[in-house]
Amino acid sequence: MDTTKMRTWAEIDLSALEHNYRTLRAMLAPGCRFLGLCKANAYGHGAAVIGKKLEELGAEMLAVACVSEAVELRRSGVTAPILCLGETPEECYPLLLEHHITQMAEDLETGEKLSAAAQRAGETLTVNVKLDTGMSRLGFFWEADRADETADEMARLCRLPGLEAEGLFTHFSDADGSEEYTMGQFTKFLDAKAALEARGITFQICHCASSAAVLNYPCTHLDMVRPGIALYGYYPAQELKGLDGPGLEPVMTVKSRISAVRALPKGTYVSYGRTARLERDSLLAVVPIGYGDGYPRSLSNRMTMKIRGAECPIVGRVCMDMCMVDVTGVPGVQAGDTAVVYDGPLLERAAQLAGTIPYELLCAVSPRVPRVYLENQ
Repeated sequence: MDTTKMRTWAEIDLSALEHNYRTLRAMLAPGCRFLGLCKANAYGHGAAVIGKKLEELGAEMLAVACVSEAVELRRSGVTAPILCLGETPEECYPLLLEHHITQMAEDLETGEKLSAAAQRAGETLTVNVKLDTGMSRLGFFWEADRADETADEMARLCRLPGLEAEGLFTHFSDADGSEEYTMGQFTKFLDAKAALEARGITFQICHCASSAAVLNYPCTHLDMVRPGIALYGYYPAQELKGLDGPGLEPVMTVKSRISAVRALPKGTYVSYGRTARLERDSLLAVVPIGYGDGYPRSLSNRMTMKIRGAECPIVGRVCMDMCMVDVTGVPGVQAGDTAVVYDGPLLERAAQLAGTIPYELLCAVSPRVPRVYLENQ
């Protein structure tokens, strides 16, 4: 794709994605399956292309947050199993059956509704049963005082006609923080699994390890892992990066093409609210990216971009569609030059300054920023 006509674009390096996939896969025991997270437009990277690439690489399953995301993958040509991790409205149950999507089942009532829909259609719907071991979000809530009752309810769901209870899973809430809490969640999961086995219920797949647990707790890998942010080149916490990190490579680089370079005198105010005033005669590059493209306004007067290899500070407030960057002292900067808005280190720093995590900034890159796919560069 020709980027010379683009104001701002995101380069998606499929070779980096492959590197991360193979790096993470090498951490798994033989036979452990790999589920690739493609929710939120594959963390902003473009679900259709990423989903097909992961399928090509050998991922046994993909996962999304909602049925519309699963349908998008199917319509793009993905044939691998797809797990919908979020709730699906009853009126959308036919889409689950039509597109052969595996649905998360978080309680008996939902299971009964899914069962009725499958029976009406004369088909079988595959489900993965969700267990809440400490995330307090969705799933059968597991606590010692009600273990038998909860296991009975889960067993009833698994025996409902029209459903194939393929998997059992949970989600760790602090695998990048507390080992004690994570192992407590894992113990609850294993207790629930054993309680169901005692009732004659077994599963083809048991899974609970997202990125942090994949990297930090091999004992939790079980039958399948679900890496998300690590697949796209970032660590769930900086502590996991360390000197012995597996060497993940960021997949996305955001770039923008300088639209103008302006010579402005000392004392000039810059951008909305006059939050910046030039302390010297300056050259400012106007970069056509703003919060309408997903670049946070909170980075105003705080962040830098790379232009001709130099880090250049943002001056004044980030506008909806553009921002100003000080290129004084960087030789030869002109309209048409490329500004690197995000690479790995820049995005991590931007997330820290914005008080958020890399996940949010990746997902925030707006649809009007075209994705340009690169491979073997």
